[in-house]
Amino acid sequence: MNTIGHRVWAIPEGYIPGSSTGPEAMTSHETLSFLNTSDEDAQVDIMVYFSDREPVGPYRVKVPARRTLHLWVNDLDDPEPIPRDTDFATVMRSSVPIVVQHTRLDSRQAENALLTTMAFPVPGEAL
Repeated sequence: MNTIGHRVWAIPEGYIPGSSTGPEAMTSHETLSFLNTSDEDAQVDIMVYFSDREPVGPYRVKVPARRTLHLWVNDLDDPEPIPRDTDFATVMRSSVPIVVQHTRLDSRQAENALLTTMAFPVPGEAL
């Protein structure tokens, strides 16, 4: 398969609700979904930006060659956990072209809300 995607992606909207209802599998969360169609592992650095303080990161993840990875942003903790109930944005830089999708499950109410969108692909070697 041909390699598809971009090396830099941005998601200007992020928010992890601080509460949830239902079983653990329904915990309010944000997910970054990565698709790597190349023959090389993707080394992905994630920077997190806030409205009221300096960025945090990079958080580093590996997406194996010809694989997908679904990463709960809630689980990122190095260099520090992502705060709950706080607006944030993310920029991902990958060593090889990848595709990135963003999903949020908001289960603060019994009537759950799920949203998903493709991240913004930054063309070329910008940033």
